[in-house]
Amino acid sequence: MEDRGFLYNFFDTASGIVWGPVLLILLVGTGVYLTFRLGFLQFRTLFYALKLAFKPGKETKGEKGDISHYQALTTALAATIGTGNIAGVATAVFLGGPGAVFWMWITAVFGMATKYAEAVLAVKYRITAPNGEMAGGPMYYLSRGVKTKWIGKPLGVLFAIFGAVAAFGIGNMVQSNSVSDVMETTFSVPTWVTGLILFLFAGLVLLGGIKSIGKVTAFFVPIMAVFYIIGALIIIIMNMDMVVPAFGTILNDAFTASALGGGLLGTVIRYGVARGVFSNEAGLGSAPIAAAAARTDYAGRQALVSMTQVFIDTIIVCTMTGLTIVMAGQYKGELDGADLTSQSFQVFLGDAGAYIVTIGLIFFAFSTIVGWSYYGEKCFGYLTGNRALGIYKLFFVLFVFIGAVAQLDTVWKFADVMNGLMAFPNLIGLLLLSGVVASETNKFLKVAKEERRLEREAKYSSN
Repeated sequence: MEDRGFLYNFFDTASGIVWGPVLLILLVGTGVYLTFRLGFLQFRTLFYALKLAFKPGKETKGEKGDISHYQALTTALAATIGTGNIAGVATAVFLGGPGAVFWMWITAVFGMATKYAEAVLAVKYRITAPNGEMAGGPMYYLSRGVKTKWIGKPLGVLFAIFGAVAAFGIGNMVQSNSVSDVMETTFSVPTWVTGLILFLFAGLVLLGGIKSIGKVTAFFVPIMAVFYIIGALIIIIMNMDMVVPAFGTILNDAFTASALGGGLLGTVIRYGVARGVFSNEAGLGSAPIAAAAARTDYAGRQALVSMTQVFIDTIIVCTMTGLTIVMAGQYKGELDGADLTSQSFQVFLGDAGAYIVTIGLIFFAFSTIVGWSYYGEKCFGYLTGNRALGIYKLFFVLFVFIGAVAQLDTVWKFADVMNGLMAFPNLIGLLLLSGVVASETNKFLKVAKEERRLEREAKYSSN
C-alpha cells in the first residue's frame, strides 16, 4: 500500500478546494452558456465538423500556420487521448461509482461548445513568434482580447504559469507513471526501465518542434485509437446482453442521493466532471494552443475541427472503457487506475485483454507526453519571451523519468490541482469574449453555407 505522506495530503486538500462547487459550476455552466449562445452549434455542425477534420485537402495552403487541420487535431488528441481514457475513467468509476461515466458524458456534450470557443479565440488572437512559429492560446486571447488590461493581462500570465507547471502533471508524470505501473504489473518490467525508455523517445521527438510533433501524432493517433477501440468493441459485441444493463447501472447510479447530494455536489458528479475534464480537457485551455498552429483561413473552420476532439475522446473512447469496466464489475474491489481497466479487459479476453490495455496505454501516454510538451513550452515561452526554452524541454524530459517511479496517488492529486488552476482564468476569458466567439461563428457559418452550395452545384453540373 502506498505511503500517503505530506505531499499527498497537501495536494488532496488542495484538490478538494480547487475542484469544489465553484469550478464545477463554472466548467459546466460555461459550456451550457456557450451552447445556448451559439445556437447548439455542436449538434448542428457535428457531421460537417467531422468531415472537415478527416477529409483531405481542406487546408488553405496560402494562409498562416505551421501544421494542417488534421495535424492540429491529432496533436490535441494526442495530448488528450491518454491515461484519462484508461486510468482516468477507471479512477472515476472506482471513487465515484458507475454514475461518474454519465457525468463525463454531460461534461463532454457541453464541453464541445467550450472547446469550439477556445479554438476560435486561439486562432483569432494568435501571433507569429520570433522563431517564425505561430503562438496562441488562452494567454494570448486573454491578454490581447480582453480590453480591460488589468484583467486580461494578469489572467493571461496566471494561465501561462499554471499551464507551464501543469504540463509536468497531466501531460508528463501522470502518463509515465501509469505506463510504468501497468508495464510492471503485466510484464514485470521495473519502473525505472520504463521511465528510461520513455525519457529517451520523448527527448528525440521534442527536439524537432511542432512540425515534428505534428508528424508523429498524425501517425500515432489513428493507430492507437483504432487498436484500443477495436479491442473494446470486440468485448461489447461478444457480450451484447450485458450492454443495456451496464447503461442502466450507469444511469441509475448517476441520479442516486449520493450522486446529487453527498459531498456538496456529490461524489459521483465531482469525479465524473473532474475526470471528464481530465480526459477531454474542455475548458482547461490546452488544446487551443495546438489549434493556434493550424493553417486555416477562418477561425471557425479550425474551431469545428477542434470540437470533434471532445466527441472522439469522451463520447467514443471513454464510453468504451466505462462500459467494459461496468460490465466486468471489477470496480467493486480494490483495483484502481490502469490496473482496473486492464483487469476488466482480462475478464472478457484473458491475457489478450491485459495486453490490449498495456499496449494502448503505452501509445496513449507517449503521445500525450509529446503533445503536452508543446503546450508547456508555449506557456513558458509566453512568460519568458521565448528564452530558455531548451532548459524547459530538458526539465520536461527529466520529469518523464521521475513520474515513472513516483507515487501514483500523489501524482494524480497534483495533476488535479494544476488542471483546476488552469481552468479558472481560461473560463473567465471565454465568458468575457463570448461575443467575439459568436461574431466569428456567424461570419464563418455564412461562408461555409455558401461553400456547400457551390459544392452541390459543382456536383450536379459534373453529373
